[in-house]
Amino acid sequence: MAASLHLDVIDSFLSILSRMHRVEKHPRNLPHWYREGSSAIYWITFRLADSLPEAELQSIRVARERFLEAHPKPWPPEISQIYKEQFSDKIEAWLDAGHGACHLVRRDLRQHFVDALLKFDGERHDLIAAVVMPNHVHILIHPREGIDLGKLLGGIKGTSARHIQAALGTTGQSFWMDESYDHIVRSKAELKILLKYIRENPRHLPPDHYWLEEREITQLLTSDPALEILFVK
Repeated sequence: MAASLHLDVIDSFLSILSRMHRVEKHPRNLPHWYREGSSAIYWITFRLADSLPEAELQSIRVARERFLEAHPKPWPPEISQIYKEQFSDKIEAWLDAGHGACHLVRRDLRQHFVDALLKFDGERHDLIAAVVMPNHVHILIHPREGIDLGKLLGGIKGTSARHIQAALGTTGQSFWMDESYDHIVRSKAELKILLKYIRENPRHLPPDHYWLEEREITQLLTSDPALEILFVK
């Protein structure tokens, strides 16, 4: 069984803020977070525009809002488990079920995204791990100091979408879903969970239906206090 995502990764809510760095929320349909004053490690999820059934997605949005109103945080373990089963697991199951056209199953189209992701790797950002699935992408990324996360991700999505749509002959249509999850990784333990999730996400797919990359990050998983600045406390 694949590693389960931590609830805060799916929900994208930060309950504890760093004392040294301000964390800001960008108003969109889903919360977007970034950390001022220092770089951090981010968990990013992109989805294709048709990857989630719109009617079901709207239904789950409404149900989630009602659930949160009825169950203010913090939650005891039993409420957390109910939330996970009703919302987090359902969304992941929809994605893994392969809804939509699943354009990224094609190696040539998938490569356009990989090229955009790696274009400034080692210059504007450091890629830690990523998996490109047929209809969604999970990324662990470390933007370099002074690099704006929104502009970085916008460039990756925009460049890849233009090349893929040109190949498909669908220029002018939406390729990526506007909503995405941007979550600051807050601990080495969480980083390990997310790495395992990325590694196991394509476990049921043929090898030529996905792209998987995981870099050597042993130093990030050590107890070196100098690296603690990467994680929000």
